[in-house]
Amino acid sequence: MNKVLVIDDDGYIRELICTVLKNEGFSVTEAVNGRDALQKLGEEKIDLCVLDIMMPQMDGYEFCKQVRRYYEDMPVLMLTAKSELSQKVRGFEIGADDYLTKPFEVDELIVRIKALLRRYKVAASQTINIGDLVMDKSSYAIIINHEKCDIPMKEFELLFLLGSYPGKTLSRDKLIEDIWGLDFDGNERTLDVHINRLRERFPSDVYKFRITTIRGLGYRLEAAK
Repeated sequence: MNKVLVIDDDGYIRELICTVLKNEGFSVTEAVNGRDALQKLGEEKIDLCVLDIMMPQMDGYEFCKQVRRYYEDMPVLMLTAKSELSQKVRGFEIGADDYLTKPFEVDELIVRIKALLRRYKVAASQTINIGDLVMDKSSYAIIINHEKCDIPMKEFELLFLLGSYPGKTLSRDKLIEDIWGLDFDGNERTLDVHINRLRERFPSDVYKFRITTIRGLGYRLEAAK
């Protein structure tokens, strides 16, 4: 069960977020400001922070700076009434992973939290096994029968992402967002081209996995008999 630390000096907002998260199956811890939150981080294992910016004693910006010194990979979602672009840019520059402006829809908050946790899970996994392949993300190497094989970076990232969720269909939008970014404006066939290259490079009868097209949805990596 993932544990989320909700940091906000507004008791009503904290109670709302905590209730919604608990209903979604998350474990929740509360903090009233950044200083309080740092103490909680030292006492408990936290998987993600939902962070307000304007708080007494230690605001969200300072908390985020402190967190990135000791918890580099922990996702941080900033939740604030500030909607100016400059404030968002500052948040990202000091280490926030996502940004949601008050007032917010609780459904969007949950979607963003789950997306951040998925990305963190993939980022934290440095080595995975796919069929007869071993993929090492720390060196971007593929090991086949104890021999190293190098492939283009985007193909590696795409295969690693699919292999991190075996048997699960990943939408085209998610694959494009995670591999090429939200601002990708290339040809919509780019994803298909990379998938086809991976299929040609790793035929299912040899490497014991296949990438299946799920019409209208996306792609899924499966074990091949």
